[in-house]
Amino acid sequence: MSESGAFRTESSSGRRARLETLREAALHRKVLATRLPAAFNGRWTRRQWAHASLFATMGALVAAIVPGLSPDTHAPSLMPRTTLALALPALPLARLRGQAGDSWQLVTVQSGQTLSSLFDQLGIPAATLHRLLAQPGAKASLAHLKPGSVLGFDLPVDGSLRTLRFDRDPTHRVELSLLGDDVHEQVIERPTEVRTVVLSGEVGPSLYRSARKLGLTPSNIATLTDDIFKYDIDFNDDVGANDRFSVVVDQMWRDGELVGTGPVQAATFTVGGKLHSGFRFERNGKAEYFTGDGRPLKRSFIRMPIPYARLTSTFGNRFHPILGRMRMHEGVDFAASSGTPIQAAGDARVQFVGWKGGYGRVVILDHGHGYTTLYGHMSNFGKEHVGQRVAQGAVIGYVGMSGLATGPHLHYEFRVNGVHRNPLSITMPPPEPLGGPALAQFRAQTGTALAKIRSVENVIYADAAPIHSTRRGKKA
Repeated sequence: MSESGAFRTESSSGRRARLETLREAALHRKVLATRLPAAFNGRWTRRQWAHASLFATMGALVAAIVPGLSPDTHAPSLMPRTTLALALPALPLARLRGQAGDSWQLVTVQSGQTLSSLFDQLGIPAATLHRLLAQPGAKASLAHLKPGSVLGFDLPVDGSLRTLRFDRDPTHRVELSLLGDDVHEQVIERPTEVRTVVLSGEVGPSLYRSARKLGLTPSNIATLTDDIFKYDIDFNDDVGANDRFSVVVDQMWRDGELVGTGPVQAATFTVGGKLHSGFRFERNGKAEYFTGDGRPLKRSFIRMPIPYARLTSTFGNRFHPILGRMRMHEGVDFAASSGTPIQAAGDARVQFVGWKGGYGRVVILDHGHGYTTLYGHMSNFGKEHVGQRVAQGAVIGYVGMSGLATGPHLHYEFRVNGVHRNPLSITMPPPEPLGGPALAQFRAQTGTALAKIRSVENVIYADAAPIHSTRRGKKA
C-alpha cells in the first residue's frame, strides 16, 4: 500500500472516532439539559415541588404504619416466673375431731326464700328438716321466715347438720342440736338494754320520711297521725315543712344494735306555732292517749267515717236527684270509690245489718246514751253481726251504690234519741277524763316522759300544767 493510501485510511478512521465522540457528547448534553435542568441550574418548577411533597408525605406514612402491622412489635416480653410451694395452715383440732363450735355458717333470709329452699341450698336432707320442725315451738318460729332473718347452721366437714340456730324473739335465741335420733333444744337468753329516747325533728318535705330517718317505725308514725293527733291536726292541709314533732319511745338494744322500738310513750306536735301533746296511759287494761291534764285525746265520735273523703251533699232540704222533688236530707254524703272501707264513728254495739229500702245495704250502730249512727248504700258488709261490740275505727262495711244512689258514696246519719242531727256541726259528747287514783298514777307515769321532751325542746307545754289549768295551745 502506498503512503497516500495509508494516510487516507487513518484519516477516515480518526474522523469516525471523533464523530462518535461528538455524537455521544451531544446525546448526553441533550438528556441532561432536558431531564435534570434543576440539578444544573438550581431551580425546580411548582409541579416538581408538589410531586416531591406528595412523595415525601407518602413515605412518612408508610414508615409509620408498616412497623405497627408487624406481629412482633407489641409481643410481650417473657418474664421469668418463680413458683413457691406454701404450706397451708393446719385444721384446728376441734374441726378434725368433729367438735361443735367452729363450723357455723350464717345465712340471711332473702325475699321469697323458705326454710326448705335454704336446706336444699346447703345440701341438708329434707328428713333432717322434718325432724327439726317436729320439735315443739320450732315450726311456729321457722314456718314463716321474714326477709332479713339470720339463721345459723353448724356444718362439720362431713356436711351433715349438727345444730340449727335462730332467734325466737329479740331476747331469746334457740339452738336445736341433732344428737343421734334425738333433737336437743337449748334456749339462750340474750341480754338487752332498754333506752328511753326522745326523737325530735322537723316535718320537712315528708313527715313519714323525716320520722323514719329519726328511727320511728311505721307503727309509731301511724300512732301519731291516726291515734294521738288526728282529732286536732289535719295532716293534709295544716302541717308545714318547718313544723316540729318530738316522740318519746323505748328502744331495745343488743350488742350495740337496735333490735326493737316500743310504742309511743309521749309525743308533741307544733303546727303553726300551736302546740299539741299526748301521753300514753293504760286505763282498764287498754292503752289510750291523754292530754297533760288527763283528758282523753280520743273523741267519742269521728266526724268522717271515711278518712279524707269528699263531701258531696250536706244536711238539710235538697232536690233529690232520683225522686225528682225536694226532700229533707237527714244526713251527709261522702263520695268515694266503690270498695272503700267505712269505719265505725265510735265505740258501739251493732244494732242492725241488712237492706233498708232506699238506703240499700245499711249498718246501724248504737253508741249508748241515746246516740246512734247509720251508714247506707254499702256494697258489702264487714264481719260484724247484730249484738257484737265494735271499736271506733273498725271497718263495718264498704262504699257502694246500693238502693237509691246515682254513684258510689256513703250516706251517713247521726241521731240523738232518735232525732236526726247534722254530724258535721253537732257538739259531740266529751270523753270521760281521768280522775282520782288513776289521775295520780297517770301524772307519775308521764312525768318522766315530759321531762325528757322538755330537755330536748326546752319548752313548757300548756296542756301539761297542773290539773286546775285546762288551757291548751300555748305557743312555744
